[in-house]
Amino acid sequence: MTSDMTRQALDSAFRTLEIEAEGLAQIRTALEGNLSAAFAGAVKAIHESSGRVIVTGMGKSGHIGLKMAATMASTGTPAFFVHPGEASHGDLGMITTDDVVIAFSWSGETVELGSLLNYTQRFKIPLIAITSGMDSTLGNASDYLIGLPKAEEACPHGLAPTTSTTMQLVISDCLAIALLEAKGFTSHDFKVFHPGGKLGANLLHVSDLMHKGDDLPLVNQDSLMSEALVIMTEKSLGCLGVLDGDGKLAGIITDGDLRRKMGSDIIHSTAGQVMTASPKTIEPSLLASATLEIINSSNITALFVVEADRPVGIVHIHDLLRAGVA
Repeated sequence: MTSDMTRQALDSAFRTLEIEAEGLAQIRTALEGNLSAAFAGAVKAIHESSGRVIVTGMGKSGHIGLKMAATMASTGTPAFFVHPGEASHGDLGMITTDDVVIAFSWSGETVELGSLLNYTQRFKIPLIAITSGMDSTLGNASDYLIGLPKAEEACPHGLAPTTSTTMQLVISDCLAIALLEAKGFTSHDFKVFHPGGKLGANLLHVSDLMHKGDDLPLVNQDSLMSEALVIMTEKSLGCLGVLDGDGKLAGIITDGDLRRKMGSDIIHSTAGQVMTASPKTIEPSLLASATLEIINSSNITALFVVEADRPVGIVHIHDLLRAGVA
């Protein structure tokens, strides 16, 4: 690619970013003004519904609807997509009177939505419209009209949906996250719906991976190092926890400590004399991904897991890597 073509491509990209960013800025302005009541009402209607969220839309708006349904379903709001073209051929039976319908249409005049709109009105199913057509067929049929500003498309011909679909996507994310927060959806809940892949690994908690019980390398402060070294070797975790008289973690002995303090009399020393006091610890509820960050930033290989200052487990960097945490 020549330098002129590179410059032209970059200029085009910058124009697209600026135009679409302006569309998002208009949404924020609208949410601070006349759109606030409809948005809050839509969140409340979905939150209080005993059914599911049915998302629909045609063409590019339908692709945004598919993504919205997937986002909601994975964040604690049961949702699925119904294609408007299939709705009048039997798929209306997927929608119950307990559900809430969200319909996407930039113009608000999508013909294929007709049967579905009639169905929601006939059975009094709450309808949330996401459209720029404030006085459109969809807008007038809705119970909650999320009217988006008519922003300029990034397409130089004003034909290909670009800014409009970006705005639809962002407002759908706003709804999904508002619902997530209203439901008190936590990382523990998120893990239930994302057990696989890298995301599932990062959502594991320390309690899922830690060594515990008899696998813990522990000695008392007054234990001789001759005894401590045997236990440290047997447990093969590269470190040793040292307990005070109350069974609380007082310190840690690592392979590095042994190398630094190695001498002819180390085996006659006590664990309390060799240990590093007040070691870094974590709680069982900490996410595995956060644990790996602590290990990497602290330049260590293992962390003791404590509750009320008492060791209940230990997690090694190899445990995290084997689980696929990154």
